[in-house]
Amino acid sequence: MNIQGQVAAEPQGVAAAPQGHTKAMALAALGVVFGDIGTSPLYTLKIVLAASGHQVVDRAMVLGSLSLIIWTLIIVTSVKYIAVAMRVDNHGEGGIMALMALLSGGRKGLGGKRQRRTFVVIVGLAGAALIYGDGVITPAISVLSALEGLAIKAHSFEPYILPATIVILVLLFLVQPRGTATIGRLFGPIMLVWFVTLGLLGIGGIWENPDVLAAINPAYGLYYLFEGGLTSFLILGGVFLCVTGAEALYTDMGHFGRRPIQMAWFFIVFPCLVLNYAGQAALVLHGTAIAENTFYALCPRELLIPLIVLATIATIVASQAVITGAFSMTRQAIQLGWLPRLHITQTSALGFGQIYIGVVNWTMMVVTIGLTLSFREADNLAAAYGIAVSATMLMDSFLLYIAMREYLGWDPRLSALLAGCFIIVDCAFVIANSAKMLDGAWVPLLLAAIVAGLMWVWHSGRRAVMAVLVSRYRPIHEFLAELKETGVPRVPGTAVFMTRSRKGVPPVMAWHVKHNRALHERVVVVHVSIEPVPFVNPEHRLHVETEDDNFWRAMVYYGFMERPDIPPILELVKERGYDINLDDVTYYIGRETVVAREDGKGLPRWQENIFSIMERNAAQVTDFFRLPVDRVVEIGRQVAI
Repeated sequence: MNIQGQVAAEPQGVAAAPQGHTKAMALAALGVVFGDIGTSPLYTLKIVLAASGHQVVDRAMVLGSLSLIIWTLIIVTSVKYIAVAMRVDNHGEGGIMALMALLSGGRKGLGGKRQRRTFVVIVGLAGAALIYGDGVITPAISVLSALEGLAIKAHSFEPYILPATIVILVLLFLVQPRGTATIGRLFGPIMLVWFVTLGLLGIGGIWENPDVLAAINPAYGLYYLFEGGLTSFLILGGVFLCVTGAEALYTDMGHFGRRPIQMAWFFIVFPCLVLNYAGQAALVLHGTAIAENTFYALCPRELLIPLIVLATIATIVASQAVITGAFSMTRQAIQLGWLPRLHITQTSALGFGQIYIGVVNWTMMVVTIGLTLSFREADNLAAAYGIAVSATMLMDSFLLYIAMREYLGWDPRLSALLAGCFIIVDCAFVIANSAKMLDGAWVPLLLAAIVAGLMWVWHSGRRAVMAVLVSRYRPIHEFLAELKETGVPRVPGTAVFMTRSRKGVPPVMAWHVKHNRALHERVVVVHVSIEPVPFVNPEHRLHVETEDDNFWRAMVYYGFMERPDIPPILELVKERGYDINLDDVTYYIGRETVVAREDGKGLPRWQENIFSIMERNAAQVTDFFRLPVDRVVEIGRQVAI
């Protein structure tokens, strides 16, 4: 049964919003989607101007820098993600993991399918791993940048900026287990106030020097980029900071829909960002020193403390969105078989995206605080910030080229032209950010390499285990015939055997019969398949085949955004007329202990050891499938890989 071609059900969070509530969804999107990109004005222009190396600014440098920022927002965010990427959705879901799942099958052809799938998977995993590197830096640089405004108010506050940042970050991660459903409703209005404030501050700065609006002409940016030599090229690493968070627009499409995100971007976020950057540049042209924080220079001194408070709240909202995004992407990776099962807590019954994963939360907290203590200042963290995001966007561009041709069906020449432009821009940013390698850019790359390595080890280990288990499977008709010949008694009750295979005798059932010399009167073999779509329609959830009298095989399908739940599936089986007693069900699951093969032909020893550790620390199958613990029999066995 092919579920990939079936229409997926609407995500619960999206379906809850009636049509016509686009404005309300756009407001909600402000608090989740645009937090990261919306707090970039706190540090971007300051870092760009400082990277120029000039102590005294000139008109060409300021207008050139501002023009590059404006057109980066247009090309990367408005065109690439809003206009193109958001047309490519996996049944409503976006983001690099959903895109990888959508394209990983490739086209049918002479050997092309496997090659295409391998390329897509490698690119998708690399991009997903890099997002984790970005996720631990965003809270640190955002909160630090907001609190550094205290030093402008009074230098006596400066020693307290770092400790205050640590306290805020610790509290941010500590509240994650409780969920954010209650305060989450305030995120949208808070960010609306933030963006309006950005725009008003920018207008005040532009009033001082309206000539700065000439930077809308891309010629200023191109002239500065090509006439300034290597220095001008390297400032692209700072310019890129203005679009960190742009990938979130695509990733969160499934939560809010395409139109609310587009509306929020074009009517609120984009104009307010451009006004604020232009206002900062106008002040610099008017005489504000590069060494000063150009963002806070826009604010009247008597309003500085309220602005710092608002900026800090906005950065907390942005950090919360990044953390929630890491939880969501981890769930997708688990469902698609790239990470081991982890304990996932649903923190709200109203929002599907409101989940909590403890291992991810505490790991991010330790790494984020470690980075904050190591780099100490936002300017230092900026060196490590851009490389992960720019590399992720480059991975997106490669996948978008395939999607434009195969999914959207666009003309190959148009697809190549658009993708080529995106790839050139992304490569320029990656190269510029790579120049910061010794200054800290290696940190997110190392984190991404660790995550990608663990993903690959887990996936390879699962395939090796599956290969061993499949080799042990027996044809079902032979097994049933043997039961009748040997007179194995059938005892009252219903046995449910969880299996990884679509056919054959589950090894856990064969072991059970061999050692207990009996089998239940009614047997249901359950195979759960996670499909490369986010949600599966309820009518396509279950397919039941009759193998023999009172012996059925249930094929259960879930999307990678759904959590399997087996007891309701059994209720559905009974509703379809299959004679099972729901009050007398025993679940049988297998738990493998991985050992090395004696012939030395299995996985490399180091890989087998890492996989074994991950497998031992994975969440229980009972929890993953929501099985009632008092009705589960777990059977252990060794698997040599």
